[in-house]
Amino acid sequence: MPHLKSRSLFISHSWSYSDAYEKLVALLDAAPSFQYKNYSVPKDHPVHNAPNLDALYKAIRNQMVFCDVVLIMAGKYATYSKWIQREIQIAKKDFSKPIVAIRPWANEQVSSVVSDAADRLVGWNTNSIVSAIRELDP
Repeated sequence: MPHLKSRSLFISHSWSYSDAYEKLVALLDAAPSFQYKNYSVPKDHPVHNAPNLDALYKAIRNQMVFCDVVLIMAGKYATYSKWIQREIQIAKKDFSKPIVAIRPWANEQVSSVVSDAADRLVGWNTNSIVSAIRELDP
């Protein structure tokens, strides 16, 4: 069997809504013939106690620099998240990273902020997500 390319991913999320993040990670972990490294900010990372917004911005930027593709949940709540907008800015303007926007499970409404910035908008299923990642990071 040929060697699988491991992708480096930044998965945008809020620990206030960690259920969707954890389900997405479980989907990626279970994907056949797919390897990745997760560069998302872990729950116990000191950045959560950042003294100011600039420190938080730098911490997210320092994680994202290593990734090949950025994944963002495209639920309507994302439209109102100042951090998703900053993550999009870091991905696109600072690093020219491709973005995969993922529709939340059983949800047709998506954030226009996220979908407009995305290189691919996919449904909530493993094959669509993994295919988009492979397409954007050949």
